[in-house]
Amino acid sequence: MKLKIAFLIALVVILQASLRRVWPPLVYIDLPLIAVVYFALQRDTLQAIVIGTIAGLATDALSGGILGAGGFSKTVVAYLIATLTTRVVLDNTLIRIPVLAGAVGLDSFIYVLLHRLLNQPSMKPFAEVTSFRLIATTVVGTMFFYALDALFSDRARQRRAFAFRRRSARRFSRRR
Repeated sequence: MKLKIAFLIALVVILQASLRRVWPPLVYIDLPLIAVVYFALQRDTLQAIVIGTIAGLATDALSGGILGAGGFSKTVVAYLIATLTTRVVLDNTLIRIPVLAGAVGLDSFIYVLLHRLLNQPSMKPFAEVTSFRLIATTVVGTMFFYALDALFSDRARQRRAFAFRRRSARRFSRRR
């Protein structure tokens, strides 16, 4: 399981760095943030924080920005979502959409705030870039969550196991 997570984070960070060169509007999709939010919704706070830190630092290293700004923002987002998940049930697909949208807004705000505190040039117009990021990341992230559920969810495995038990229980009940 840990190897699948490490492979996914590496793949997402490499895609984030290389998709910008393919088509410039793809810069608004934040794939590492989608992965961080997905794992933060899994109720494992420590794992979410580690994934947020690694994904953010790797993205910073490949993007050429301030090293640590993206790592810090993604770590804070992972911590807040993982803490919220321990108090509120967020397993519903429709609830994940506003959580992801809020994560994009918070990540953008923290990232720009860190750049301003360190007197570094930040994103062009904050509202425009944040709104494009919010729309693109939320749409792609919703579809990405379904793919990640198929890879990492224990529910699908449990459903298959229970389906087998139900079939055998039905056969047994018909014999009587």
